[in-house]
Amino acid sequence: MNFRAAENESAKEYHIPAEVDWEMLDKSKFFVLGAAMFSGVSASLYPVVVLKTRQQVALSQLSCIKTAFLIVRHEGFRALYRGFGTSLMGTIPARALYMAALEITKSNVGNATVRFGFSDSSAAAIANAVGGLTSAMAAQLVWTPVDVVSQRLMVQGRVDPNAKFPKASACKYANGYDAFRKILHTDGPRGLYRGFGISVLTYAPSNAVWWASYSVVQRMLWSGIGSYCSNIDENGVNTYRPDSKTIMAVQGASAGMAASVSALITTPLDTVKTRLQVLDGDDNGRRGPTIVQTARNLVKEGGWMACYRGLGPRWASMSLSATTMITTYELIKRMSTKNQEVLT
Repeated sequence: MNFRAAENESAKEYHIPAEVDWEMLDKSKFFVLGAAMFSGVSASLYPVVVLKTRQQVALSQLSCIKTAFLIVRHEGFRALYRGFGTSLMGTIPARALYMAALEITKSNVGNATVRFGFSDSSAAAIANAVGGLTSAMAAQLVWTPVDVVSQRLMVQGRVDPNAKFPKASACKYANGYDAFRKILHTDGPRGLYRGFGISVLTYAPSNAVWWASYSVVQRMLWSGIGSYCSNIDENGVNTYRPDSKTIMAVQGASAGMAASVSALITTPLDTVKTRLQVLDGDDNGRRGPTIVQTARNLVKEGGWMACYRGLGPRWASMSLSATTMITTYELIKRMSTKNQEVLT
């Protein structure tokens, strides 16, 4: 599906950058570049994810700065990267699955919606929404076990008891493999997929809203920028061709705006999901708490606002991640395009 196009309205011509679809990509180059670049982005944002996770499982409300100070003071700077190796090993195949599902779905749904008579803008929004939904569901097959293991490692530490962090697990893990082995031995395969249902409920609609919003906001920004920055050519037509810096700025701004809304809507579900994945059940059996029990305990501890613990780090993480990920992702797609001439 090609949204290359220019929008011609009453002698105005805005040359929006071409949309690179699945058929236009060199697949091997796409996945290799994606694995390398996304690994670097994940490394830079990982400490924020650790802070978010620690806040969500805390028994009392602690500020992001105080949480970071306690971790570094009592556990050292390396604690901010606890579980990163496990997360990285799982993120690479999960990202590959996510990107493949996203691009294949966007391409097929986009072509189908155009054939049904939808406009390019409507087709783009629908294709992005469905692509975000299906890719998130597919990626959770890999991401959920990785989340369970890496989050167990994140909350394991020697924090001051006065900080009121809960006992996340009765086990102590030497590394990611040790955590994987002990969880599998104690809870079986179901233990690795604890929180899978709520993960899908959290990330699938969030991704659908995010990708649809990203598409709509980006077109709105291009329209506004084009109206403001267009120049009259020799034919008397207002024409605007953005440079690469403007393209990246618009993509980043669109991603950040979409992420802010998504973070606000889905943080309560993410808080329940995180607790469900890292906290042990009662002493009467091995079965962990249910979603309803986890949510009830959370509200009992700190009221409804407890559902928004970690909102600050999560908002920062999602906004920074969305901005860097989408600019990186769009760059990867353009670098992986078989025929570079279609982008001009």
